Amino acid sequence: MRPFNRVVALMVFTASLAYAQDISGDWQGTLEAGAQEIRLLLQITKSDNGEWRATMLSIDQSPDRGVGVPTTSFLLDGSSIRFAIGVIGGSYDGKLSTDGASISGMWTQGRPLPLEFRRATKETAWLDPSPHRTQFIAVENNIKLEVLDWGGSGRPLVLLAGLGNTAHVFDKFAPKLSATYHVYGITRRGFGASSAPSPSGDTMYSADRLGDDVLAVLDALKLNRPVLVGHSLGGEELSSVGSRHPERVAGLIYLDAGYSYAYYDRSRGNLDIDLVELQKKLKKLQPGKGMQDPKTLVHELLETNLPGFERDLQQRQKELQVMPPALLAQASISMPEAAQAIQTGEQKYTNIPVPVLAIYAVPHDLGPLPGVDVTARAAFEASDEATTGEQAKAFESGVPSARVVRLPHANHYVFFSNEADVLREMNAFLGSLPLQN
Repeated sequence: MRPFNRVVALMVFTASLAYAQDISGDWQGTLEAGAQEIRLLLQITKSDNGEWRATMLSIDQSPDRGVGVPTTSFLLDGSSIRFAIGVIGGSYDGKLSTDGASISGMWTQGRPLPLEFRRATKETAWLDPSPHRTQFIAVENNIKLEVLDWGGSGRPLVLLAGLGNTAHVFDKFAPKLSATYHVYGITRRGFGASSAPSPSGDTMYSADRLGDDVLAVLDALKLNRPVLVGHSLGGEELSSVGSRHPERVAGLIYLDAGYSYAYYDRSRGNLDIDLVELQKKLKKLQPGKGMQDPKTLVHELLETNLPGFERDLQQRQKELQVMPPALLAQASISMPEAAQAIQTGEQKYTNIPVPVLAIYAVPHDLGPLPGVDVTARAAFEASDEATTGEQAKAFESGVPSARVVRLPHANHYVFFSNEADVLREMNAFLGSLPLQN
């Protein structure tokens, strides 16, 4: 080989080594959108089969610093890095520097904007300003959950986030409680920094499986009868633990979380929960399933399931008729596998024999609804008020131990929109509980 060709080959080989290096880890960038600066965190990982994946977090746009948006595609080709995030309609096309310390490129979401990511180091990494300690607790083989500890003394409180959120959604709220209580937060499996096992069968993300995860954390932390506080879908974990193991908790607090997944009202039913049960029963009737005598099952379907499902569909039809197009479009967005599995794994809880505080936003503050006129908005608000009000009333009558509080025009995140009200009600409830042994 001629000397010149050898030099060129050496340069190409050296460059290929640089681009073949591990790009996994945290990368940080700032997107300048006019006068607004948006800090972004790109977390890149490599699966066991060699596939690259990434999640992007917006530090400044979300109150939950632990939740991110996963990429729908990620490609590393030499020095070129391209990824897309379908749920927000964004894409990135960049180039890795030869030293592997930065990625320069263009972020396109409606219009292209320059965006450079730099590899985070111990000195430059963004730190969560919330005063908590983070640990990871094993709840099952190869499954660990992120657990936050804000400290404090007194009765232990364990905060559980809603679907899609992580324990970091309580980063600003939890310190308001730690002066009086010892406050913890759990990020459920499938989200944030917790393990995300692939859904398999009907139990990997079932409500009772998620409840068992909470119990495993309580065991690991050696917490004696804490109070569980759940927001939104976190209510199903509260009901799972409280109905099956009432001796393990001193009380439950539902923050706009006492919906059908937490308390199932047989007289009203619920389309999502009833659909799963109906599908399972119908599957048993399929030829070749080995059912010897289907008469009893057919009778159940005709007398109970199908009439109830018809009622569910009629109620959903009423809700859809007044739902603004923007919310309809939002509801049609595909959810991550874990979220789908959790919704499929919802269960019917009807007996919750522990002290309960249930706070509802009735009606919800819907915020701005672009393109929705006054009449359409009023109709949707009335529908929301009726549906939520009926569920609150059912919870109140079905759970005799519950104190039910209604906050008019509060946001679904009641601990944000009505922090003072929520703290007042929580402190009064907690103060009414028997002292810890």
